[in-house]
Amino acid sequence: MQAMKTLAYLTKIAAAISLTILFASCEDFLDKPPQGALTQSNFPKSANDALLATNAVYNTLRNSNYNEGLFPILDIMSDDARKGSNPDDQAASIGLFEIFGHTETEWVIGSWWNTLYLGVKRANVVTEKLPEIEMDETLKQRYIGEAKFLRALFYFDLVRAWGDVPLYTTTQPDMSMGRSPAADVYNQILADLADAISVLPEKSEYSGNDIGRATKGAAKALLAKVYLFLHDYENAEKYALEVINSHQYDLEPLFSDAFSTLNEHGIESVFEVGAVGQEGIENGGNQYANVQGVRGTPNRGWGFNRPSLDLINSFEANDPRKDATVIFLGEVLDGVTILGDGKTPDETYDSQGNLIEIECYNQKVWTPGQTVPPSFGHNRRIIRFADVLLIAAEALNENNKSDIALPYLNRVRQRARQGNDAILPDITITDKDQLRDIILNERRHELALESQRFWDLVRTGKATQVLGPLGYITGKHELLPIPQAELDLTGNKWPQNPLW
Repeated sequence: MQAMKTLAYLTKIAAAISLTILFASCEDFLDKPPQGALTQSNFPKSANDALLATNAVYNTLRNSNYNEGLFPILDIMSDDARKGSNPDDQAASIGLFEIFGHTETEWVIGSWWNTLYLGVKRANVVTEKLPEIEMDETLKQRYIGEAKFLRALFYFDLVRAWGDVPLYTTTQPDMSMGRSPAADVYNQILADLADAISVLPEKSEYSGNDIGRATKGAAKALLAKVYLFLHDYENAEKYALEVINSHQYDLEPLFSDAFSTLNEHGIESVFEVGAVGQEGIENGGNQYANVQGVRGTPNRGWGFNRPSLDLINSFEANDPRKDATVIFLGEVLDGVTILGDGKTPDETYDSQGNLIEIECYNQKVWTPGQTVPPSFGHNRRIIRFADVLLIAAEALNENNKSDIALPYLNRVRQRARQGNDAILPDITITDKDQLRDIILNERRHELALESQRFWDLVRTGKATQVLGPLGYITGKHELLPIPQAELDLTGNKWPQNPLW
């Protein structure tokens, strides 16, 4: 396991050396003096500087606000989750997202926006400055490819969440630039990923300290996901199948193994964020799991992003993924009995006496232990091979190849049933419309609480039907509002998103 954490340690070191130098305008670093005489004009200059600058881009992924502004608001805005925690905790802020009552002044929205652009700035340093450095050319191009992959990842979140956004690709952008059309942002994402694919190694070519870096397969998988969102199913099919046929990845034998600390950067992991079980980004930790960890006894975290009853009740009979996704009170995990939070009702009812919520937690972020620090060591899985299989199935179905789509869908179901042929039978339906809904439902159960469901509902046109009863308004809630602080900085010259 120690080797699997190496990149997290390296990015921690890189951040300590380079972030103050490169991004002194960010509030987090205003009170940190530059180290020595380093300035942006003379850093990066050497091969070692190039490594540090590249690692600093990765370090953005462990910034707590990279995780949708600290809280998993994408899940909370879906039918998969409730706010969680105890009833009063963040009720006036995070609680608004589950009823679509959030506004442009909610701080989590601004925090997510700022962190994504912080990552973009760090990536721009690599893509702009490294070509001038005398060093091994192959390694230089790999570093630039890694930065372009990460920049594409950041911009994919930005364009999905806000639509038209400023497109910065240099270290000295025109700060009076307005919001770039979403089409231009997508074109930049596609170009960055194409460049990354041309220079990045396959996963099997990495070893030692480099395990966990961006790979050719990760860039192709992200490209497939981008094309799926753009409804370009031919290219989504092409790149998903290239990842599958590379034989670099496979499904873990058990569904729960895909999230285990024992299988970090394992066979199913296409791209994940390495972390160390210590509190604080400066120590290599990632707060993603801590925010969602069991609250109370044992004390593993804050307890946000609670699985909804709708999600729990939607699983097919005896689907093992339900118990591997949800921590129920009284459950024993790694010898630890889950008792929960004394301030949180075990069951919550509405005014008509209907059960609407139970105290439960996201098991996908569980790490062994009874204290807080180990929860910071969870590696967040950004792209799993199961997702790639389902992208292939969906794209093939949309391309009128439903019979070819079935093996990829059923491969996911076969793993899920864990050898029990009495459950989760193979899908044999080839009617395009029916299969489309079946694949969407399979994505819900396979990828629950992984920040996928909201986007899936929006891109498939199902959001109004599914989320309308929760407060979702068509034409408005497909996008988040531009943070009011950003509009204020422009003198309100930028247009706000529709209906906000």
